[in-house]
Amino acid sequence: MSTPTTSPARSWLARGIDRVTGSSFGRYQTAVIRIGLSFTWLCFLLREWPNRHEMYGPGGPWSWDMARRLIADNHSFTALMWSDSDAWFETVYVFGIVTSVLLMLGWRTRTMSVLSMLGVLSLQNRSVFLGDGGDNVIHLMALYTVLTRCGAVWSLDARRAKAREKGGAADPDVTGIVLWTLCGLGLVLATVYGRTGMSWTADGPLPGLGWATALWGLWLVHGLWWAVRRHAPGEPRAVLDALTHLLHNAALLVIMVEVCLIYATAGWYKIQGSRWQDGTALYYPLHLDYFSPWPELSHALAGNGIVVLLLSYGTVAVQVAFPFTLLNRRVKNVLLALMMAEHLGIAVTLGLPFFSLAMIVADAVFLPTSFLRRLGALVGRAGGRLLPARAKPEAVPPQREGEAGSRALVG
Repeated sequence: MSTPTTSPARSWLARGIDRVTGSSFGRYQTAVIRIGLSFTWLCFLLREWPNRHEMYGPGGPWSWDMARRLIADNHSFTALMWSDSDAWFETVYVFGIVTSVLLMLGWRTRTMSVLSMLGVLSLQNRSVFLGDGGDNVIHLMALYTVLTRCGAVWSLDARRAKAREKGGAADPDVTGIVLWTLCGLGLVLATVYGRTGMSWTADGPLPGLGWATALWGLWLVHGLWWAVRRHAPGEPRAVLDALTHLLHNAALLVIMVEVCLIYATAGWYKIQGSRWQDGTALYYPLHLDYFSPWPELSHALAGNGIVVLLLSYGTVAVQVAFPFTLLNRRVKNVLLALMMAEHLGIAVTLGLPFFSLAMIVADAVFLPTSFLRRLGALVGRAGGRLLPARAKPEAVPPQREGEAGSRALVG
């Protein structure tokens, strides 16, 4: 009897499933997203510390009652609506700062990604009219980062995991258990004393899924993960690993698509504007005092018609073309460098540093893995020179399984 042969399509599908469930792609790229966006949000919160009450406080121009009525319509989540006391506002603001620092360092990344997301949503949704494009990017990436394994490299979690592998002894992870318990107690208090059901139980990150259900689900999944890792290291652990890889890779794909959509929609909307069509669009913001931190520089650029024309047309061309350049690695890397340079120019000439930094970090999801690993090694060597008392950083490990797939995705 002849043995049945596997069709090429089925074999290709099987290899694809093995790749997306067998390894996490873009580990370095998601680490850059974690570090960069946490750093951006942290700098913003520290920069606006003297103005925090006017921006997000209950006694600000956008009052607590006005925000409550708006949230009743848009059903967004913000813990600042649970109380109108100054003490609660200060607690949430400091909470946002602390969780940003811990997520940037990669300490208990799974938990901190959720807590930092809650801090971002609580403050941004409190006064939605204060945000710009950079705030929208931070808002979206905070949601997506929860689903990624963004602490696999360049984190305290990765260092702890490496030390545990060298030690060989079982780690009961008392700190993790205590943190998980405290988060559970916090959820209990929020469920019992949360006064705004519209932003806690009825509406959530997905249709039909309230925030209470989503957060309780994440809390239970974290507990299940610890229990399986501790007591069922065989097939149950393999199944959870496969699901985790799949979820991470899906979230990474969503982040990449989101960045492409940002540039594609921005570019195509610009094409429809008459000022962009005649090449004079950048002339006008360069003459606005609000967007002129360096008036001499802005006026010098605006006074050169050729420069304004080239920058206007070049901005549209780069934004529209970028999604298509992903088909060619070299062209994509060139355009990526141009877009990052463009955002640096926006930060300097228009005085939008946080917007520019958020966009540069989002662009970094397309940086080549080899470049990021060399950059990490360079930073490690520089840190070794600044802190000679510390041990020298270990050499960059050889390419692991899944890095080939990561390179195919991000260059």
